[in-house]
Amino acid sequence: MPTIALVDDDRNILTSISIALEAEGYRIMTYTDGASALDGFKTSMPDLAILDIKMPRMDGMETLRRLRQKSDVPVIFLTSKDEEIDELFGLKMGADDFIRKPFSQRLLVERVKAVLRRATPKDVGAPKDIDSAKVLERGLLRMDPERHTCTWKGEPVTLTVTEFLILQALAQRPGVVKSRNALMDAAYDDQVYVDDRTIDSHIKRLRKKFKQTDDDFDMIETLYGVGYRFKE
Repeated sequence: MPTIALVDDDRNILTSISIALEAEGYRIMTYTDGASALDGFKTSMPDLAILDIKMPRMDGMETLRRLRQKSDVPVIFLTSKDEEIDELFGLKMGADDFIRKPFSQRLLVERVKAVLRRATPKDVGAPKDIDSAKVLERGLLRMDPERHTCTWKGEPVTLTVTEFLILQALAQRPGVVKSRNALMDAAYDDQVYVDDRTIDSHIKRLRKKFKQTDDDFDMIETLYGVGYRFKE
């Protein structure tokens, strides 16, 4: 079963979440701050990390920033209701999901399952000729869903699971406009609610990542009031 890292300075939360996830069969690693978590990740990278935003020594935002320099491991943030600005900033930095406190254990478990499903390649072990047929190539863009790799002009572009799924939905049909609702459906499970700003934040981060590789990148177009499309 996947390994999940819990990072929170509230030991009661660590205990309650650990019990809920261990009951589902997950292996759990716990840390009380971001600095100790990053040290632990050097020797054992989890399959998913759940980070509290407000922690001593190193908060969740800084932990995510440093983690994204080395890994695209899925990240779920725990946040309080009055941290909307932090939530938007976290999405821009590459967070995959948010859970607002207080939350039910059942909700947390379902969110974890949803993010892990999106992060796990389907049909692992399929023959190579079948795998190659699933590779998506659109001009200078190449996406391999089985290996979760993306390149532009032959250069690798590291994407989170959510970013990958959104770009894949756009690139599958160049020139066709995808509404925000359609992109939500492509990137999130039915039980996960996100609003328009979440998709917009992911699109902004996608553009930024590709521009770091190619400053002239302009393949993702915005049609105001309608949605987004990948250029033909």
